[in-house]
Amino acid sequence: MPATDLCYLGLVEVGRQIQAKKLSPVEVTKAMLERIERLDARLKSYACVMADSALAEAAVAEKEIASGKTRGPLHGVPVAIKDLCWAKGAPAAHGMTIHRDFRPSEDATVVARLKDAGAIILGKLQQTEGAYADHHPKIDPPKNPWNADLWPGASSSGSGSATAAGLCFGSLGTDTGGSIRFPSAANGITGLKPTWGRVSRYGAFELAATLDHIGPMARNAVDCGAMLGAIAGQDAKDTTSVPLPVPDYLAGLPGNLRGVTIGVDRRWTSEGTDEAASKVFSDGLRVAAELGAKISEITFPDPKAVIDDWFPLCGVEAAVAHEATYPSRKDEYGPGLAGLLDLGLAQSGTDYQKVVLRREAFRGAVRLLFESVDLIAVPAQAFAAPTLAKMAALGEDASLIAGLLRFTCPFDMTGSPTITLPAGFAPNGGPIAFQFVGRHFDEAGLVRAGDAFQRVTDWHTRHPAL
Repeated sequence: MPATDLCYLGLVEVGRQIQAKKLSPVEVTKAMLERIERLDARLKSYACVMADSALAEAAVAEKEIASGKTRGPLHGVPVAIKDLCWAKGAPAAHGMTIHRDFRPSEDATVVARLKDAGAIILGKLQQTEGAYADHHPKIDPPKNPWNADLWPGASSSGSGSATAAGLCFGSLGTDTGGSIRFPSAANGITGLKPTWGRVSRYGAFELAATLDHIGPMARNAVDCGAMLGAIAGQDAKDTTSVPLPVPDYLAGLPGNLRGVTIGVDRRWTSEGTDEAASKVFSDGLRVAAELGAKISEITFPDPKAVIDDWFPLCGVEAAVAHEATYPSRKDEYGPGLAGLLDLGLAQSGTDYQKVVLRREAFRGAVRLLFESVDLIAVPAQAFAAPTLAKMAALGEDASLIAGLLRFTCPFDMTGSPTITLPAGFAPNGGPIAFQFVGRHFDEAGLVRAGDAFQRVTDWHTRHPAL
């Protein structure tokens, strides 16, 4: 099999071939490492390549599989992790210069669980500073493999770029305001943001504790389901993780949406949404209806206040996460993250409590919607495939910030699970996506919906020319 074709196989598919002994974990890992060496000097998606440990893990997997031991769908499959997730002995800079020498003495729970599932860890993927909006001024940001002039997404930009470019079969990202969904949409891959509490956050640097979600990014919904099945579940090291059983996300995939009611607020999803994003969203709804879904009109609670509140809430929680180094080492921070921390430190107790109360009221209003619908459909963002030049004006353009966060941060404020599905291309060649949002802890329903959509569309199978 040509190396390029191999590197673009789906995660579950390459796992099947490895476990059937048609492919060697060692040879697949070598092919991925060679591709990283050849392409990533240009793409900058990896913060740290862990070649020696990856090859050692691949050799163990090969021996286990040869002896008849199979750990599951990820066994022998090379994946990568966002830099903020600890991997024992490997640098974990968190997109910051201040942590460049930190090497944790243990794995994050999600990394340990990937290893327990037999996955091969290729390395750590680059991210924005502290997982906020901007890359640190001293770090060369990842490039969008479709077009270097297009935004690669934030903050899991390396995860999006590497997965789209065939430099791993799947990756871990995190989402606090949209950072699984932005790079999934921007790079034409599938991203699954789990319910808050479904996945342990132990051993992952925080941006904002009650907003942070760790989840899989891959080239299709089934692959995301396989990764989520490996990392999800209660963890004694993170007492905010929820003690619910983890379903088999690869079971019961009917390939249709019969019996599924999808809620849509036509006004909210169309106002201020550009033509390309609107068309992709409409096309996605049409496909869902053809698959048997009932499209139901809903009125989504006005998210303006919680979008505005996201900034001070994130700032307060981030100030707690950074209190050991900020403001005492402020000169080592970039302006974007420093501005967020200053905002958080400026909040009064009464300001914060008002935010908390508005958030809880909004969470309740969204929860009520799911009494009459199974999923809610929304665009990934209000404008399609933004350029780097456009995003450079983010700090000066309030409408740009609102359009960016409009369909993402409300579901971090509620902790709702979402799946982001590639569904078209903009006139500038950049990928466009839309989202399904589910009930809390119904990630299985999102995997089923994403799989059904991807069985009859081919957007997720298209790859950048590299």
